[in-house]
Amino acid sequence: MPYLKGLQQNQMLAILPLDVQERLYPYMDLVNLPLGKVLYEPGDILRYAYFPSNCIVSLLHGTQSGACAEIAMIGSEGLVGIPLCMGGDSTISRALVQSSGHAYRIPGQRLKDEFNLHGILLNTVLRYTQTLITQMSQTAVCNSHHSIEQRFCRWLLMALDRLQGNELVITQETIANMLGVRREGVTEAAGRLQRMGAIKYHRGHIYVLNRSQLESLSCECYGVVRKEAQRLLPWLNNATRIVPIHRVTRVTSATVSASAHGANI
Repeated sequence: MPYLKGLQQNQMLAILPLDVQERLYPYMDLVNLPLGKVLYEPGDILRYAYFPSNCIVSLLHGTQSGACAEIAMIGSEGLVGIPLCMGGDSTISRALVQSSGHAYRIPGQRLKDEFNLHGILLNTVLRYTQTLITQMSQTAVCNSHHSIEQRFCRWLLMALDRLQGNELVITQETIANMLGVRREGVTEAAGRLQRMGAIKYHRGHIYVLNRSQLESLSCECYGVVRKEAQRLLPWLNNATRIVPIHRVTRVTSATVSASAHGANI
């Protein structure tokens, strides 16, 4: 149906049968998610789930001292709000908009109702959950055993997979917070990559000039996560999207590391 066309911007929604889309559509709102917006904080009861169309949401875990690190990255391939379907309704992670854009927001209870029908949505969400577990597990290994440069390359590649084009609007300090390292380490890694011609960095804008070079410099973790996602999520292999990217104010390190108000918009 023509009015369902917008749902195709999220690859998980696009693969659902028409009858499922028709049941979900009346409950969905297309919302703008600016950079730095916190969708939920640790311990919050999740009121909504989000299907990103052209934004990226990072899941972050933190410590009592205020330090934090990214454990997963979600874009148009997936869903923000998995705990709703797993029966937990809350989580210990923070969901932060890393790259601005739009998402389809649906009340958590309505998503759970469809999930509990034990139909195609259940199977789709469970497969996606397995890819998130893979991403989180591989990130933990990567952060323990690989160099900052390798981790930086992995992070850039994962972000590129979820954006149109080759530009990322983000500061080195924010990337350092995402990776859980000191800013100086990211600055050194970015400098080496720029001298090699892989990227160009200027005032909070990173332009990827040579993706294949990034892939060769990255550790195996990017390939492991990507291969598993392609195996479990068939829509990654044939989805084509033409979606404009909307950017507003950039994320700052303070946004990432400090508690934010206004969660669960």
